[in-house]
Amino acid sequence: MLANLDYQPTAQQIVDWIKADPQRMLALEQAATLNLPDWCIAAGFVRNLVWDKLYGVSTPLNDIDVIYYQPAETAESLDLAFDQQLLAMSNFDWSVKNQARMHIRNHDAPYTSTANAMCYWVEVQTAIGVRMAKRGKLELVAPFGVEPLFNGRIDLNPRRPKIDDFNERVGKKRWLAIWPALRADTSCLATSSVQQSLAETAEND
Repeated sequence: MLANLDYQPTAQQIVDWIKADPQRMLALEQAATLNLPDWCIAAGFVRNLVWDKLYGVSTPLNDIDVIYYQPAETAESLDLAFDQQLLAMSNFDWSVKNQARMHIRNHDAPYTSTANAMCYWVEVQTAIGVRMAKRGKLELVAPFGVEPLFNGRIDLNPRRPKIDDFNERVGKKRWLAIWPALRADTSCLATSSVQQSLAETAEND
């Protein structure tokens, strides 16, 4: 199915879609009660909604990834406690993760913010989130902008050029089966900047 070209690739369009989705608005209202620093609900929460609207598909709201940044308190037990608080409000499949500790798992330098952490996710289109600010205002967190969500591709992130991880996720998530008009793109690996980065990484290992 071809993309609906009547939609404009803008942040406001995405916000309007979220506002019109009662489940997503409820999830945002509940997540906001935690008052987490530099938080948003990210990944498929926004990405899947955009692809659904563009390609005329309706997918269920599955796992809800709440991410935040708090370098002063990084114990995983705190995230689990936040999970339980949210589960007491609804039966959404919540997952809360403090991005201030996720660099350890990913073998990166420490992240400086939630948006900075998202810059290192495997796919460009996954690095999108939304939070509910004061008076119910919705704010997008989009370190790569919103345009990639409208480009008909799933792009390997040149900052995380791990093609095996990328291919595994594309297959496991079944994105190309759910939204057949999409195509997976790893062309960033051919750019000289990425090749140089990989070479420098190999020299340092």
